[in-house]
Amino acid sequence: MIRLPLNQPPEHSGERPDRRLRRTLSSNTPTRVPLPPVSSRCQADAVLLARRAPGFRTPALLAALTLLAACTSVPLPPWTPGAARAVPGQVVAPASRGAPASPAQPAAGTPADVQTFPVLPGGISGGPPAAPPTTRADEPVPYGPAVQARFPPPSVTYSTPGLQSGRNTFTSQSEMHNWLADQAAAAARQTGLKSALLSIGNSQDRQPIEALVLTRAGSTDPGTLQASGKPTVMLVGQQHGDEPAGSEALLVVARELSQGLLQPLLQRINVIIVPRMNPDGAASGQRATRSGLDLNRDHLLLATPEAQALARLARDYRPSVVVDAHEYTAAGRFLQKFGAVQRFDALLQYTTTANTPEFLTRADEEWYRRPLLTALKAQGLSTEWYYTTSADLADKKVSMGGVQPDTGRNVYGLKNAVSLLVETRGVGLGRLDIQRRVHTQVTAISSVLASTAQRAGELGQLLPYLEKDISARACRDEAVVQAGPTPGRHDLVMLDPETGADKVVPVDWDSSLSLKTIKARVRPCGYWLAGNATAAVERLRLHGVQVMRVSEAGTVLGDSYREVSRTTGERPDVRGPLAAPSPIINAQVSLVRGVYDVPRNSYYVPLNQPLGNLLLAALEPDTPSSFFANAVLQDLQGTVRVMTEPNVKLEAVP
Repeated sequence: MIRLPLNQPPEHSGERPDRRLRRTLSSNTPTRVPLPPVSSRCQADAVLLARRAPGFRTPALLAALTLLAACTSVPLPPWTPGAARAVPGQVVAPASRGAPASPAQPAAGTPADVQTFPVLPGGISGGPPAAPPTTRADEPVPYGPAVQARFPPPSVTYSTPGLQSGRNTFTSQSEMHNWLADQAAAAARQTGLKSALLSIGNSQDRQPIEALVLTRAGSTDPGTLQASGKPTVMLVGQQHGDEPAGSEALLVVARELSQGLLQPLLQRINVIIVPRMNPDGAASGQRATRSGLDLNRDHLLLATPEAQALARLARDYRPSVVVDAHEYTAAGRFLQKFGAVQRFDALLQYTTTANTPEFLTRADEEWYRRPLLTALKAQGLSTEWYYTTSADLADKKVSMGGVQPDTGRNVYGLKNAVSLLVETRGVGLGRLDIQRRVHTQVTAISSVLASTAQRAGELGQLLPYLEKDISARACRDEAVVQAGPTPGRHDLVMLDPETGADKVVPVDWDSSLSLKTIKARVRPCGYWLAGNATAAVERLRLHGVQVMRVSEAGTVLGDSYREVSRTTGERPDVRGPLAAPSPIINAQVSLVRGVYDVPRNSYYVPLNQPLGNLLLAALEPDTPSSFFANAVLQDLQGTVRVMTEPNVKLEAVP
């Protein structure tokens, strides 16, 4: 049941908040941007209109962006109250359930009949288009010419430092810094546009991690952006060092936002761009960080300085939308397991983990994924839901993304943001098809930015509502402690490596669109943590969680954890066991109700706060991703599930 209403406009003052939000999500017409009929030439018309704008600074360009927003919009179907209601532990995708149906794909080799949005005439550098980079002579091509013909180069050429003709390497750290600094300076020279190049932290090898902030708010500090009332989009690239297309694409997007065709979107949104989260991995061409940890499995635990830097940035700026740009293996283990090559230009996914709010999943699907499909299809780019498989060649199961609360995609959903994953086919390809890979990322990211600008008003309703509703669920309602995917079968469309023809491969398929509950418990009012739980408190505060300190000793009614059994092992993941500093603890527990002493200087973490769902993932001990399982919390005796509002004196941890 929904308890806390949103602020209601006068014309709907008598309407229940959940019904009004359903009506908003189901509206066929966005509140601010009128939608003309969508046609096959819609995006081409937008670009032509933009090119008629001298200097790209006139009302004609604003009209072009309005038209582009319409091109990437999909009318929302009616959402009948009570329909598609998520049960605990279940993520319901409005478009489909279980095995996904592939959207209609363009014919093989069919060139796009529209120009990429956004690109300046002659390429991003403003000069003559550079010749598309080619694979080095010593880089083996993992498939034949017939497969290559399925992925023709795009109709435009991108020219970041790492995409120049003749290059054998991608953009270096120093080149990236100079590029971002140039965009910040170019933005600062324009009336009303504010920019800042932030150093948000260092990698394990002491390489800087930088973020570019672009806004039309009064300044670039977090408080001013939040007070602007505009949604903030955070774009993240190259968490895995061997996935360069996202990083190069974000340099393109930075240029277009600071001084190109995307700039007018800053009238309605703020944007933060982090092109390269894993500088050490990028320098060595490896997936993991220098320590061997997978950065994209560290967004709950925050064991690495890289993950901590991104968490701190998100805590301060509170993005409404997060896009995580990745690449996936085109051949490799798929070719070894199934005798086939990956077929799709882009694999897309949003948050699919336990306790994801129903309305957030709805917005992910209807406001973002469907427009993404439209935008990519208009460019002749093929799409599918994200999926992966383990490195074990005997394991033929394919998983539709992980459901654990540890990836950026899932953690930022638990932080109540629209959280989207865009994966292009690139791992193992070197520079092969790099222009098409970057083109796919630029098209997808542009669609997300346009959708956010179009839906700024609705996001302004949705996100405060989610925060209030999650806070109100403390001390009541059942929450899912652990969930798993739904197993099934799926006909996966791949490519024959020699002929390039479609090859249908029947596979065992774990769907993350509908989750099954493994463990569920009543939500506590909060968690008491012992005074020595400083590491856990620091990690929670990096996430933005409010933590209270017990200033006078007292007692609480709650449930302690009694360990029933324990094993140790590797931390599981859909790709196979994860590297970790030490084995995780797999504990089975029972709950013991009692009155417990809480000494002075211990901690209380209330669940009636917007990040309540994140707290469940971190502090319930008997899951593979929890703080206890991964030794952030050292013992079970130091945690109590507080089951009534505590009557002890508390003060906020500064």
